[in-house]
Amino acid sequence: MLDNFLFIGFPYIALALAVVVGVYRYVADRFSYSSLSTQFLENKQLFWGSVPWHYGITLILLAHLTAFFIPNIHLAVLGGYLRTVVLEVTGWALSFYALFGLLVLAVRRLSISRVSVTSNLADWLLLISLIVQVGLGVYLAIFYRWGGLWFTKTAAGWLWSLLTLRPDISYIQSMPWAVKLHFFFAFVVILLFPFTRLVHVFTIPITYIWRPYQVVIWSRK
Repeated sequence: MLDNFLFIGFPYIALALAVVVGVYRYVADRFSYSSLSTQFLENKQLFWGSVPWHYGITLILLAHLTAFFIPNIHLAVLGGYLRTVVLEVTGWALSFYALFGLLVLAVRRLSISRVSVTSNLADWLLLISLIVQVGLGVYLAIFYRWGGLWFTKTAAGWLWSLLTLRPDISYIQSMPWAVKLHFFFAFVVILLFPFTRLVHVFTIPITYIWRPYQVVIWSRK
């Protein structure tokens, strides 16, 4: 019964809220669709957190999406022991890289008052959830190896069953608790998305292509 709620009911609730609240927020308060950046206040402090986090998590997510949408190509790329080992080690490195950046951003948010005051409860919950989620990913990469191989036969099947509205948790029911927690927190992050500044990832700035250049004149000694 608990598995049915955590891996069937909760994913649909998280996705529904993410879409409904995200659309409502865009329509009602479009200006809030930003990261509320304080980069111009402390660029050097932000660099060591933002760059590792964004580059690391982007490449990790691309690997997950490839395994989900084009599993045959994904498995073909992994074909061969040497390639699998190389990609596995690369995944470890990216996981640690992303976690390092995320922890730096967390310390920054805690230690710099002008950053803390712009954060609400949802921002803090999302930050904690991301740390847990990425930490679980690092744990799985170390203790449950060859994730790139077993992901396509387990989690991908479960996710496709949710997407096609024919939920089937048999793909993941017998998996270790750490793996299940990783799946669960993925939807916790999705649930929190529309309530936080992280919605800015959905604002693709294509208008920058034709927008006039912006002239910035610094006034300093």
